[in-house]
Amino acid sequence: MIIDVTVPQLGESVAEGTITKWLVREGEVVAKGQPIFEVATDKADQEIPAPAGGRLVALLVAEGDVVPVLKVVVCRIEEGATASAPAPAPAAEPAPAPAQAAPLATPSGRQAALQNAVDLASVQGDERGRISRGDVLRAAAPAAPAAPAAPAAPVAPGPRARQIAQLVNQGGGFVPPIPGVGYASFKVPPYRKAEGDTVIPFTRRRRITADHMTYSKVTSPHVVTVAEIDLHKTSRLREAHKAAYKKEGASLTMLAFAIAATARALRENPGLNARVLDDAYVVYKDVNLGVAVDSPDGLVVPVVRRADELGVRGIVRAVDELAKRARNGKITADDLSGATFSITNPGMKGNLFGGAIISQPNVGILRMGEIQKRVVVVDGPDGDDHMVVHPVMLMALSYDHRIVDGVAANSFLWRVTELLEKGEFEV
Repeated sequence: MIIDVTVPQLGESVAEGTITKWLVREGEVVAKGQPIFEVATDKADQEIPAPAGGRLVALLVAEGDVVPVLKVVVCRIEEGATASAPAPAPAAEPAPAPAQAAPLATPSGRQAALQNAVDLASVQGDERGRISRGDVLRAAAPAAPAAPAAPAAPVAPGPRARQIAQLVNQGGGFVPPIPGVGYASFKVPPYRKAEGDTVIPFTRRRRITADHMTYSKVTSPHVVTVAEIDLHKTSRLREAHKAAYKKEGASLTMLAFAIAATARALRENPGLNARVLDDAYVVYKDVNLGVAVDSPDGLVVPVVRRADELGVRGIVRAVDELAKRARNGKITADDLSGATFSITNPGMKGNLFGGAIISQPNVGILRMGEIQKRVVVVDGPDGDDHMVVHPVMLMALSYDHRIVDGVAANSFLWRVTELLEKGEFEV
């Protein structure tokens, strides 16, 4: 029986994926569950397993093609077939004529050509004639001029720039700046390559991140409020238990306590656990915290689900597991979907504090700052003020002023501060 293979549903909000790499060749025999191709989405990159064992009789899409989930057949498997027909060695093919180049360009290559006004017929592809985004960007980069050149003519905005500009101009009236071009009489000077410069094309993940951050700043009126937190009691609690956690193979970090405090504060202040719709907003029932962690392809934000029900120990386990999968490139789209609020920890070299950009469609994100020993004033047993040295951290809350007012935002951050300063966690 012939089985049609499609890109499966890879998360609740994922509509399409890019076939980035075939892991098998046409004619090979595959086992059920064996990875057969890699697919990249706006959430994550992952391997897709064979739904059945048999012989791969046809590869129907090329690497770089973008296909909708569940709708387009990407390959076919003859279920149960065990004899592998030897795949013929690929014959050397001449490079395609210039007129044939555009059908051989990847979708990202075609998009880059449109954005940079590059004629695909003039772009040198790989040995098979495939033209990637990188090939187009290299062709678009101007050579360093031997002598001063005349002022460049204004550059017409690409489709992506126009889309971004239209986001804030749907109601008419205000004319926004155009990214990469300028605003009114101001124009961004064209880039002229100089010796020693390195042009680095955007990776797919970087492009998605850039688009997300631009959209968030355009869509949400960001307000930032900052709290100073004395971590003396929580730090002592951590020191008393971190060795026991280490014996269990877990790491009891200050991030775990921050997540626990944030989850509890969100349960008590649900207005921050929300998202904006067209003419309404939703307050979520579950507290699902997106936690920024590093991965080989850059920062990703997997989700700790129902964080308010886990406690510190459950949060440590959840974060450790998600971070491990992210480091190994095994994070899935489902791991990255469904956050109702986000928290980010910039690490040991995070500097004093910073206002993070909201991860859409959330209405708030909490950024931890660097923990420093500082002199603080505390109440002594005699009722007098005393100066002591305690670990202190600044936490910055960025919130969406469309639905979150200052009173609600400050009440939430005040509660996070109170929980961390009291240090009354079950570990």
